[in-house]
Amino acid sequence: MLPKLSLLNPTGMGLLAAKKFSPMLSNFDISLTPLCRQGNSVGYQASTSVSNPALSAANRAVRDANVSGLLEEIAPAWKDTIAAPPFPQIHGRARLAKAPVIMYHDIIAEKQVFFDVTPTEFEAALQSIQKNGLTPISLDQLVEHLKTGIPLPKKPIVLTFDDGYQGHYQFVYPLLKKYGYPGAFAIYPAKVGTTKGRSSLTWAQLREMTADPLVTIASHSLTHPADLRESTDAQLQQEFVESKRILEKELSQSIKYFVYPSGKNDERVQQGIQQAGYEAAWTMNDEETRFAQDSENLLTIDRIGQSQLAEVIEKADGGPSLSFLGNSSNFYAPVQLTHTKISQVPLIFASGGKPITIHADSRYQVPEIMAKTTAIAAVDGAFFSLKSLDSNQMIGPVFSQTTGTFIPGNRGELPLLKGRPLVLINASTVRFVPFDPSRHNTQAGMESDLPGLTDGFVAAAWLVKEGQPQDAQSFGKLYGFDADRDRAFWGIDWANRPVVGVSGDYVNSVKFGEVLSRAGLRDAVMLDSGASASLAYQGESMMSYTPRPVPHVVALLPPESGAEVACSVASVSKPNP
Repeated sequence: MLPKLSLLNPTGMGLLAAKKFSPMLSNFDISLTPLCRQGNSVGYQASTSVSNPALSAANRAVRDANVSGLLEEIAPAWKDTIAAPPFPQIHGRARLAKAPVIMYHDIIAEKQVFFDVTPTEFEAALQSIQKNGLTPISLDQLVEHLKTGIPLPKKPIVLTFDDGYQGHYQFVYPLLKKYGYPGAFAIYPAKVGTTKGRSSLTWAQLREMTADPLVTIASHSLTHPADLRESTDAQLQQEFVESKRILEKELSQSIKYFVYPSGKNDERVQQGIQQAGYEAAWTMNDEETRFAQDSENLLTIDRIGQSQLAEVIEKADGGPSLSFLGNSSNFYAPVQLTHTKISQVPLIFASGGKPITIHADSRYQVPEIMAKTTAIAAVDGAFFSLKSLDSNQMIGPVFSQTTGTFIPGNRGELPLLKGRPLVLINASTVRFVPFDPSRHNTQAGMESDLPGLTDGFVAAAWLVKEGQPQDAQSFGKLYGFDADRDRAFWGIDWANRPVVGVSGDYVNSVKFGEVLSRAGLRDAVMLDSGASASLAYQGESMMSYTPRPVPHVVALLPPESGAEVACSVASVSKPNP
């Protein structure tokens, strides 16, 4: 049995533990749950929550050497898993969540403009958030998630309030305290203590609010110019640097975040924000509803107007748990279907479960190939010969556990496949390696790269490789890569789950890779596309047309079961505010 673990992270930990396991410090409460046993190793998954329970003295120290040993084992993997990409990139794993950042302006007894909200309406919104099980989180928690990919609590939401109105102190702050919800207030110093733009907060009120851990203050510039893009470099520095200096002096608190007035910014404005020392910045988009994870980067985090709260409540999602499975993939997640649109490209994909390939005896529709299996989802697979209508001859070598027979590729075609992604699957993991005709046209050659091989085939090209979308040059002489057509793919996302899917409309390969990267794919390869592109889920085609029959599919079986081990949950908690 693994030992129970309870730590106060970081300040309540023993000195030795705090020094030793600093990679696990977080703005969240973190639960580490044993998931499965593979060989002699136990795999864990990590999830987060937000709570501030009063901890007993017994829970404020590392209790025994066994606990330290467990943390020592997990901490290096934790550090590697949550390593942040170069600033201001958003971590690929964060793309798998959906956190709405809701934008409010004035909360006022009698409405004067369309975006005003009354105190009664605002409390009704908080009651709706509570009733629907959402978890309001702070800006610090959101930014940690976007930087590192640490999962958010279930159904997260962020509440922000612009311009520093008196109603923020009179109505918003008391209600946030009543419900225990964090909120962020965007303040521009030129307005504080004046009657500019209706009522204003005073410095005394802001100091009172800032002393409360529920409140985060962000800079909203110095004077709230109509469009920062029209400011000179000197004016930008004044708006960014001076507002930060004044807020930090008056509130005795570090100001880490910026909110663009009216959301207007460009690369020059973003560069000024970064040079002024801000860690993240928020914008707004009147034309498209975008969750924080859909944002371009940490300097353009999207927000959603408060009038759309009811629409986004149902979509809020903290993302999948982290998995610590060594070199193994995550074949333990439930299979789920996703319909989404990114950069105007519709996507349909299924993620989770255990991947296999099926090499049929002829050519069929994908749902027909799935019919005699337990597969929940499947996509058309490798390219095949078109010499005859019923041929199941593939382009390149193929090995499927459903036949148990390795079929080498046509030697005359092999040189054309050199360097394309070779897909290798075994009972616990997936690998994508460049195809080498001199090594990989035998089962033994494939197994030299992945022992215990159960499935293998050659895909068309990498769309996403190690989180990076591939450019046009990477496709070489691949015919039609730059044409707009229906596309099929499969790969592994940042939660280590297998994913199969299609575009919902015509798209070229380069754009498709960019979209898949934004969708949270860590690695993705292109499958047979065009007329062959086909995805089926629970036996039903997801396509708006009748695809060309195919002889080969990549399928997702139900997740592994019976592999969980009966051992204790390990929890790491953040300090009370």
